[in-house]
Amino acid sequence: MTHAKNRPLREEMYRAYVTRASAGDLDNTPIIDKILALRQEKAELLGYKDFAELSMASKMATLDRAEQLLEELRSSSIAAAETDLTDVKAHAAASGFTADLLWWDVAFWAERLREAKYDLKDEELRPYFALPAVLDGLFQVAKRLFDVDVVAADGAVPVWHPDVRFFKVMQGDAPKAYFYLDPYSRPAEKRGGAWMAEVVGRSRLLAPAPGAAPGSPRLPVAHMVCNQSPPVDGAPSLMTFREVETLFHEFGHALQHMLTSVDEGLVAGIRWVVGQPYIVNLQFSHLDWSTLGIGHPP
Repeated sequence: MTHAKNRPLREEMYRAYVTRASAGDLDNTPIIDKILALRQEKAELLGYKDFAELSMASKMATLDRAEQLLEELRSSSIAAAETDLTDVKAHAAASGFTADLLWWDVAFWAERLREAKYDLKDEELRPYFALPAVLDGLFQVAKRLFDVDVVAADGAVPVWHPDVRFFKVMQGDAPKAYFYLDPYSRPAEKRGGAWMAEVVGRSRLLAPAPGAAPGSPRLPVAHMVCNQSPPVDGAPSLMTFREVETLFHEFGHALQHMLTSVDEGLVAGIRWVVGQPYIVNLQFSHLDWSTLGIGHPP
């Protein structure tokens, strides 16, 4: 959508994406309608006006405050967004594009405007973000903020693919948690996107690792999955800036899970109060990159 010069192809891709699972044997519409109806029924049975009100009852915010925040964001950003769209339309017209700018055109022409205005392409940033350097910077931030050391422990446990890394999170001389990192795209066996999930959570009730001190809790284990470009010809994987942001974001989720000191498994880590885990990962997505020791070409 950003680089394809073939406009009919962009339209075909856009329409296929926004209408997926909405027709024929793969139509999810009846299932969605049933889910919505059951959610409304559940909310009314529990004394709430609708499911949104029920959902917010266990979260940090309220429904009114959430809607207020969305309106604040909309009203604060709409003027800039309209200006940006006007600039994209003007650049497209100046480049000989005479049709109306439609959904499948915006990303393409926005990228052309950025290239013309700043002489900068996403791909040109890759040499500045080699995965080993990014991980080193990421772990330095964790050390600076939380006084933990992330230590490679490859080979200590079985993994599901040779690309998967395994790390220990150390607090002083003792392990605090562990995590797997599966960084590279494998379209034949991995879905797109990026995510973090627990393998096991911290729990005093459940058995700790063999050899652990009596009464000590089971330590948390997380896994992080990304879909960046794999290494080529022995060179390290070179990341886009968005991929770097994504890795930091998912590591924020993982830290929420791994650094918990709560021993009750049902409320430890990412099972804590709904909404609170996003505080850490959002902060990790908006760090000052100039302080991380990365962003320099090899």
